[in-house]
Amino acid sequence: MWVDMSFEIDPVKYGVLWQKVENYEAKFEALEKKIDKMESNIEKLLDNQSQQKGAGWLAIGMLSVLSTVGGWVLHWWTK
Repeated sequence: MWVDMSFEIDPVKYGVLWQKVENYEAKFEALEKKIDKMESNIEKLLDNQSQQKGAGWLAIGMLSVLSTVGGWVLHWWTK
C-alpha cells in the first residue's frame, strides 16, 4: 500500500499560521501576568481577612450584648 505524502507547503499560509501562533503566545503571556497579579491580590486579601478576624468577633460579641440588654430593657419596660 503506497501513500502519497508529497505535498507542498505554501510559504504565505505558513507565515500567516506562524504569526497567529506568535500572537497567541503573546496573549498567553499577558494572561499569565494577569493571573499572577490576581493571585498576589487574593493572597493580600486573605492576609487582611486573617488580621481582621478578631475585630469581626469583637463586633459580633458587642452586638450580642447590646441586643440582649436592649431586649431585657424592653421586656421590663413593656410589662
